Amino acid sequence: MPARVCSLAGAVTVEGIMSESARRTLLFVHAHPDDETLATGVTLAQRVLDGDDVHVLTMTLGDEGEIIPADLAHHAADQQDTLGSYRRGELAAAMTAIGATSHVLGETDTGTATYRDSGMAGTPSMEHPRALCGAPLAQVGAAIGAVLAELAPDVVVTYDPRGGYDHPDHLRTHQATCVAVAALPPDRRPALWAVVVDQDQARQDRAWLSEHAPSDRDLILLAQDDPYPPGVVPSAMISWKVTGSPQALDRRDAALRAHATQVQLGAGWHALSNHIAARSGDTECYVRLDPDTTELVPAVPGEEINPCLAP
Repeated sequence: MPARVCSLAGAVTVEGIMSESARRTLLFVHAHPDDETLATGVTLAQRVLDGDDVHVLTMTLGDEGEIIPADLAHHAADQQDTLGSYRRGELAAAMTAIGATSHVLGETDTGTATYRDSGMAGTPSMEHPRALCGAPLAQVGAAIGAVLAELAPDVVVTYDPRGGYDHPDHLRTHQATCVAVAALPPDRRPALWAVVVDQDQARQDRAWLSEHAPSDRDLILLAQDDPYPPGVVPSAMISWKVTGSPQALDRRDAALRAHATQVQLGAGWHALSNHIAARSGDTECYVRLDPDTTELVPAVPGEEINPCLAP
């Protein structure tokens, strides 16, 4: 088998063995604990195994999340309002399982964060004085920019312009990450990518779930003609795919189990509190982002992507 050679700043990797000088720094920017594993967990784990320096920046602690286990319901925002600190522990456990370094934006010694989970559009939590969506975009972008200055990543990954499914915090995270990268001189900007879902794969996943999802778990199975989230894009748009090794998938699944307040995990599938079954696939997809326009940059047919700058 020919060696896979990739150069970065004059360093070379051969057959996936990376020298220290070639070690890339990757930063994944996500809105809430569990987003990082649900959307990019395969990539996180695979890049750690490949020898990269992998970081996750979480914007809020997911204070407004719904809780699956009944014995943890007292943590909810409308009860003890301690879900954020509890989910901080879940995030730490998940990132330990994957091997990535976890950062929470503006985290203090007491375990709080600068910004609070805004909740869903139209809910009272959007008006909370610390809600991420209520903060000025320039302020949030500058806070992410400070992390960029500290880590100097080669690659930054965040959401597409619709935030995957139009969650307000996902949208704000996408916008603020673009602001932070656009503020850098062009020659110092990291490669910027958005995580998306391949339309063809999404169809295959629904077909797989119809045959393999258990019937005794109160799961909701979506039909092929049910609407797909806006983060599902045509295959032709995708510039890069990451397929996980068995070890990477094991790490991703361990991280999903760590997010027990939010995720129930089965054999090849998972579901959130809405009980909609999703396949736990082995491949994640990315489209380049233009930080100036904040829009996706579709793949160009025949174009070769430098693997050193891909997630």
